Amino acid sequence: MKRTLAGLVCTCVVLAGAALAQQGLEDVQIRAEKIRGNVYALISDRAGNIGASVGEDGILIIDDKFAPLADKIRAALAGIGQGPLKFVLNTHWHGDHTGGNVVFGKQAPIIAHTNVRKRLAEGSAARNVRPAPKEALPVITFDESLSVHFNGEEIKAFHIPHGHTDGDIVLLFTKSNVAHLGDDFFAGRFPFVDIDSGGSVRGLIRGIAHLLEQLPDDVAIIPGHGPVSTKENLREYYTMLVETTEHVRKQMEEGKSLDAILQAGVPERWKSWAWNFINEERWIRIIHRSLTGQRLDFPVPRGRDGHGHPHPH
Repeated sequence: MKRTLAGLVCTCVVLAGAALAQQGLEDVQIRAEKIRGNVYALISDRAGNIGASVGEDGILIIDDKFAPLADKIRAALAGIGQGPLKFVLNTHWHGDHTGGNVVFGKQAPIIAHTNVRKRLAEGSAARNVRPAPKEALPVITFDESLSVHFNGEEIKAFHIPHGHTDGDIVLLFTKSNVAHLGDDFFAGRFPFVDIDSGGSVRGLIRGIAHLLEQLPDDVAIIPGHGPVSTKENLREYYTMLVETTEHVRKQMEEGKSLDAILQAGVPERWKSWAWNFINEERWIRIIHRSLTGQRLDFPVPRGRDGHGHPHPH
């Protein structure tokens, strides 16, 4: 039985909340990896990557995974430095990046794009996502750009319009030369573009092109999902986005049906970028829908974490 994208929860590997709870988050391991300067990445096999600045001013984190992982996040942070949590930034609204807001928002102000607060506050009836409680909402919001001066450097945050969602921000640690790209960058794999949350494949391509122009060549990049990467990795990701999108667009202009386009698949060099949620077929469907406005029809389980947010991983 087919479902529309109304059933597509806003994440990467979307699993039902109950199933995830049964599997148990207690087995999740969070690994802290020093990148440069005061900047670290907290990486696990579930949920989005956390960026962290740890220094004399205290601790700043970018994204906060799921609420049940809060104690493990605290333990990972304690292993790399001491000090109070001063700021939380959200790269976008998805639950695998904001689920911990309900915990950490009681300790420090949350900063995010205006649309992140709006989507968290409203929830989504179509996706069975309840409005977030007050303590989980960003208290500082912005539309275009913002800077946080912390631990001896300027941390620049700026908006990428209509990329992964309509509330995406990327962050650059200007002294450490580290960037956190959130889910605008899935390292080495096809991305999930949440069209129902204002995302767009073309917008994502424009955003990555802008980043390739602006980021230093030797920048270290924390992706939303996947290993810490280089600008060359980001450039390859951009090439994949452009070539696969153009491949689908040309066939659409030739009048080919979606079934025929699916049968043709993606160019051979990009087939290995498929993964357990955004496989080759689903990536083509996302591109096709983004170019036409049609709805997707592949089945996706729906679920929430303990605070009403969708479960990705």
